[in-house]
Order: sequence, then C-alpha cells, then structure tokens
Amino acid sequence: MRLIINTSLMVPIYEQIVDQIKGHIRSGELNENDPLPSVRTLAKELKISALTVKKAYDTLEAEGFTITVHGKGTYVAATNKELLLEEQKKELEKELEQAIQKGRRCGISDEEIKSLFELILEG
Repeated sequence: MRLIINTSLMVPIYEQIVDQIKGHIRSGELNENDPLPSVRTLAKELKISALTVKKAYDTLEAEGFTITVHGKGTYVAATNKELLLEEQKKELEKELEQAIQKGRRCGISDEEIKSLFELILEG
C-alpha cells in the first residue's frame, strides 16, 4: 500500500491518509483482513507524527473500515464497496456544492462555473 502526502494541500494529513486507504479498499488493493502498517511504521515511512497516523486509523475504525486488535494491529474490516463509493460520492457532492456557492458569492454565473468545471475535467 502506497500513500502520498501532499503538505501543500489545505486537507489535513490524517484526512489524506483516510481518503487514500478508503480508495485502496474500494479499488480492491486492500481486502478484508489485510493488515495495515503499524502506526509507528507508517509514521516513519511518511515522516509524520505517529499521532497523525493514529488519528487516521481511529477515524477509519470509527467509520467501520478497519478493526484494531490490541497487540496485533489494524486490519481492513469487511466493507460494502458500493456503500463506500456512495459515501465518497456524497463527500464529493458536498465539496462541489461548496465550490458552486463560493463561485456565486464571487459573482460568477452558473454558465461560467459550468465552463470552468468542464475545463478542469478536460484537464
């Protein structure tokens, strides 16, 4: 499992870890009962605080994506990939809605927003 942290993003590091692990689960790269790296190992590998990794793992567990067995490690829980995809779509929808609202507050027309969106998609 490869994780990439982008410190120039406005997204907290622990959220980047959570999002990428969810993506690995959805893509099938991580499957039920697969072990995740230990908190210390991942922190060392990513050159970040162990507390940040712990927060990411706690978030994943709270959302039902992982199970932690004390003394043994953290493992991928049985997940419904369709449910995960739906959750990610809801998050994206919320972020797009915020971007549209920001554009409107700045006086950008809906047509201009659509054009920008299409331009970005063509990327």
